[in-house]
Amino acid sequence: MSTDYLPALVHPRFLPGYDGFARLMGTTAIYWPLVAQAGIQPGSTVLEIGCGTGNVILRAKQAVPSATVIGLDPDPDALAIARRKAADDGLVLQLDHGYAAELPYADGGVDRVLSSLMLHHLPADEQVAALREVRRVLAPGGSLHLVDLDEDPRVSGPMAPLNKVLTAVLRRGAPGDGHGHGGPAHGHGHAAARPVAELLAEAGFGASSVIGHRRTRMGAVTYHRAER
Repeated sequence: MSTDYLPALVHPRFLPGYDGFARLMGTTAIYWPLVAQAGIQPGSTVLEIGCGTGNVILRAKQAVPSATVIGLDPDPDALAIARRKAADDGLVLQLDHGYAAELPYADGGVDRVLSSLMLHHLPADEQVAALREVRRVLAPGGSLHLVDLDEDPRVSGPMAPLNKVLTAVLRRGAPGDGHGHGGPAHGHGHAAARPVAELLAEAGFGASSVIGHRRTRMGAVTYHRAER
């Protein structure tokens, strides 16, 4: 849909950016629980796929300063913001341009992979491909920690309609389909929901579990864990 007829306050040139959008939708509260769930160890290597402007990986580095923390995203503008935020906080991160379905990392070199509200943005045929790549780069005994929208379409938050409009606007203006999304732009909307456990099993993860749930204004989210 064209954005020319959207109300002025949701036109791209008036949007406050991804971080403002996240605060508006109440999703900033999901970051620390994801980091805590991961149980990052000193000296370990942590990767976030679809890191956007760095909200999760900055918290991971703050929590465990000796960890090597890597963020990957297809949007160079989002990565530039993440770099500025890391510099302002005096934190050293590795920030790479790339796609979740084509991870530029060696086999078995990562101890923890994080994913925050990214998977549902991928086209359906890329979701399993991305999770297979996650499994490939995880070290034996490593684990994936993922939070995403509840796959039950009946569950929605009070601002779900606004979320759909603003997400469409942000996606239209985001080079490379970035802002925390893990795949290249294809002009698509959100993928049809499949149970995350089903996707993980198809990607080769032997076991996965639901860790917990949280409600945001954009809808319910579920935390998942899967071990290599």
